Amino acid sequence: MALPSAWSVMRVAISFISVVGLLSVRLAGASQDSGSVIPAESRPCVDCHAFEFMQRALQDLKKTAYNLDTR
Repeated sequence: MALPSAWSVMRVAISFISVVGLLSVRLAGASQDSGSVIPAESRPCVDCHAFEFMQRALQDLKKTAYNLDTR
């Protein structure tokens, strides 16, 4: 069984790298075009979202506990 020449291996590697590069550029361009961009100053941080979620969850638990106590 003959080994492939270095030239044919290089040709396949260059083709593969160029296809991957084109796909990544296309995906990056598609993600930027879709939707509107909200500036970072007007978006709450991740910690703020987590804090608000935990506050709502705690309020729901308090309501549930109160309803169970009143039954």
